[in-house]
Amino acid sequence: MQEYKIEVEKRELSSKKSFVKELRSNGHIPGVYYSHDSKESIPFMVTLKNLREALKSDSQVYKINVGGKTRDVIMKTIQYHPITEQILHIDLYGVKMDAKVTVKIPIMFTGQSIGVKEGGVLNQSLTELDIACLPANIPQDIEIDISNLNLGDTLRIEDINLADDLEIVGDSSMLIASVVAPAKQEETTDEDSLEGTETEDLAADDSSEKSESDSE
Repeated sequence: MQEYKIEVEKRELSSKKSFVKELRSNGHIPGVYYSHDSKESIPFMVTLKNLREALKSDSQVYKINVGGKTRDVIMKTIQYHPITEQILHIDLYGVKMDAKVTVKIPIMFTGQSIGVKEGGVLNQSLTELDIACLPANIPQDIEIDISNLNLGDTLRIEDINLADDLEIVGDSSMLIASVVAPAKQEETTDEDSLEGTETEDLAADDSSEKSESDSE
C-alpha cells in the first residue's frame, strides 16, 4: 500500500459564508476530520494544489497531522460545485489499520458482452459497491468481466466473486447490470401527412379556380 501525506492546517469554524469563500479564493479547501472512535471533529484546510496531487496518487489511505497528532485517514466525502465541478469541501475519516471500514468503490466493467455484440444494450444499475475491508486492502475499483453476458442476462451482487479480504455490503439480489434488446422505434408513415397535403392542394386549386371565375 502506498502512503501519501496530505499537509493540512487546523482552522477555526465560522458560520460566515464570506469566511469560507475567502478560503477558497486564496487556494484553500475547507474540510472536517472525524473518526469512528471519537465524537470530536476537527476543522482544517488544505491547499487545492496539495489535494489534487493526493487525488491523483494511487493511495486510498492518507496520513495527516492535525490536532498535534499523526492520523491515518480515508477520504469519506468530497463535495463538488454542481456546475463548475470545483471542489468545495472534503471530509476525512480517521481509521485504524487493523479495523475494517466500509467504503464505496467504483465498478469498472471489462470486456464486451456477447449480447451487446449481437445488438443488445447494456444497462448499468449500480456504479459503485459498498465494500468492507481493512484500510490497507481498499481497492481502486472493482473490475467485473461482462464478456459472458448474453441478451436478456442480468448481473447481480450475488454473482460477484471478490478476494477473501473484501466483503460486499448490501442486498445480494441487487441488480448491477443487464443486457436488454434495443427499444423499438415506432415506424412513422407519411400517409396522413400526404393526405393532408393533397387536401390542402385541392383546396388551393378550388380557391384558385374560384378566383379565376370571379375575375372573368
